[in-house]
Amino acid sequence: MRIARHLRDGRPALAVVTDDAVVSLECDHTDLPSLLEACGGDLAAAVDAMERGPAMPLDEARLLSPVGRPPTILAVGLNYRAHAAEGGREPPTVPIIFNKHHHCIVGPHHPIHIPAAAPDMVDYEGELAIVIGRSARAVSASKALAHIAGYTIMNDVSVRDWQRASPTMMMGKSWDTHGPCGPWLVTGDSLDPHACRLVTEVNGAVRQDANTDDLIFNCYEIVEHLSTAFTLEAGTVIATGTPEGVGAFSKPPAFLSPGDVVSVTVEGIGTLTNPVTAEPV
Repeated sequence: MRIARHLRDGRPALAVVTDDAVVSLECDHTDLPSLLEACGGDLAAAVDAMERGPAMPLDEARLLSPVGRPPTILAVGLNYRAHAAEGGREPPTVPIIFNKHHHCIVGPHHPIHIPAAAPDMVDYEGELAIVIGRSARAVSASKALAHIAGYTIMNDVSVRDWQRASPTMMMGKSWDTHGPCGPWLVTGDSLDPHACRLVTEVNGAVRQDANTDDLIFNCYEIVEHLSTAFTLEAGTVIATGTPEGVGAFSKPPAFLSPGDVVSVTVEGIGTLTNPVTAEPV
């Protein structure tokens, strides 16, 4: 099942996505965190029980980030073996975790802004993202799936000079518009997250082409690791890491510029596409 947020009569609404249409759901919830809280994380059952509203062709729908404003955005660094290798790093023995500020979240086709204050080293990072379905605290990897609502795509846009200037990564990862997410959420019962091809293209040229079977720490292990320390609330988004092929390690480096278009495709989910523009004055 594919769940999206879109504009319905100018307001955010949840919807089911079919092969060629977006079908609105008749419910009071306008984002996934509130719906997940209300249904106890059983998203598929809750959506199945809802009445359907009007439909519109998929290519005419104005899609938004499928989650809305998540309570937390977490991300994993250096979580593909080949990506660690391209940077000359040993694979980490524990997950490298950082935050992204929630104002970074935008939806499909929303512009990624090149910051006026840091225009020279803006990079793409195509990633599979987990969306937590019900609160998780001290959850083992073997039971993590029961706490996952589903999966989506995130482009963990990174301002490399700001990222490298600090011992932590948050300031290089959290600029407004630097967390494109979508195009929808695929429920956890309909996707094997550890056998998905991931391809990132810039202006139609393939920059990243990998499979999630190269993850060092898989989705369930990530949930276990994080929930050992703190509660993962419903609607939390966890970006699981990017594979090799980022612009910073290209030869020569290949950073984003206004006029570029970035598309991230994850097998079994879909394609997230965003244009790149200069930051509005």
